Amino acid sequence: MRLRNRDGTPIDPVPFFVVVCIAFLASYAWVPVYLGGLGVSTAAALVAASIGFLIATGAAYHQLVWTSDPVRRERVPVERRLQRLFYAILIGIALLSLLVILASVR
Repeated sequence: MRLRNRDGTPIDPVPFFVVVCIAFLASYAWVPVYLGGLGVSTAAALVAASIGFLIATGAAYHQLVWTSDPVRRERVPVERRLQRLFYAILIGIALLSLLVILASVR
């Protein structure tokens, strides 16, 4: 599959597909279970998981395909990209911790 950005430049599709696959796994593995634990019906939890997955896919397409600039990767230093990755990991850990705390309080 040939993905192109808004300028028509070919884009590497692998990062987009990896993010979409992770979003799919996270949406359907965690959202129904978590919402079920909060008392939401299975059908509503699956609808919420589907909506979350579609939003994540749209955001990934916009960020990793549509607005992608292959030259930008060369302009941004590796240290800066590694720092952003580190902060993203910390935010993910904080969000998971918050979910665990909210689930255990109930």
